[in-house]
Amino acid sequence: MSFIKNSILTLIFLLIFSVSFSQTATNDSLRGEFTYLLQCKPNTESRDYIYKELFSLKVSDHRSFFISENRLKFDSLARSQINKSRNNFNIDLRNMPSSKFNFLIIQNMEGTVQFYQSLAMTLLSYYNPVIDDWKLINETKIINSIVCHKAQVFFKGRDWTAWYSPEIPLPYGPYKFSGLPGLIVKITDRTGDYDFELIKSVPSSDLTGKVITVSKRYYQNPKIVTEREFVKAKRNYRENIRHQLERMGTVFSEDQRPKATGKENEYNPIELSEE
Repeated sequence: MSFIKNSILTLIFLLIFSVSFSQTATNDSLRGEFTYLLQCKPNTESRDYIYKELFSLKVSDHRSFFISENRLKFDSLARSQINKSRNNFNIDLRNMPSSKFNFLIIQNMEGTVQFYQSLAMTLLSYYNPVIDDWKLINETKIINSIVCHKAQVFFKGRDWTAWYSPEIPLPYGPYKFSGLPGLIVKITDRTGDYDFELIKSVPSSDLTGKVITVSKRYYQNPKIVTEREFVKAKRNYRENIRHQLERMGTVFSEDQRPKATGKENEYNPIELSEE
């Protein structure tokens, strides 16, 4: 029975991913490729724990893609597994890279920021406007040999300080941050709970002829919702998973259960409010 179950799951995996992996943004020529290191404190009750993850910012002529590098690595490794196992269905997904941030953010020159994330089998998406209330500060700083200028903004419940470089004339940055007269090299919130820093860039000479290869399954044909609707759907999705696991016999410890107040007091998200 276990063999049959695993074979069915493998077949489903092959059917879904063999199609989606072949769908990439082939019309987007790669004009810039940057790697950011995120360091964050995701739990307010474990202030000493710092989670780290790498993200990729891929820039074309008219838009940018921001996504976890682990998600891109997962796609690459899974594609390799599929190509090797088309005849015997022997796919090993152990030790595959994972991400705590399963979203894709696409920004364009027209002034929109579009957020994508799948909940179960449904791809949801909502729009944010580009940040337009940056306060430019007459202060410079050298970060990783790049001359940067200072800017500040209040965004989604946090005070952020950004360092951007007019020497790199791209109005983009990590996460939803954009709208400055130069690429954002580093951005940190006032508490130090979240910090993005540019640690690598690919020389433009190495990008000639390349295209952005982010699978279309991450952004094609989403269900458009409001940000508030997405937050509610995500909360309901997590609750449903917990209830399903309990029905299957999973026992949660007291530490794993929600607090009596119904609030996730320990969770420290990057966005503290919708404004």
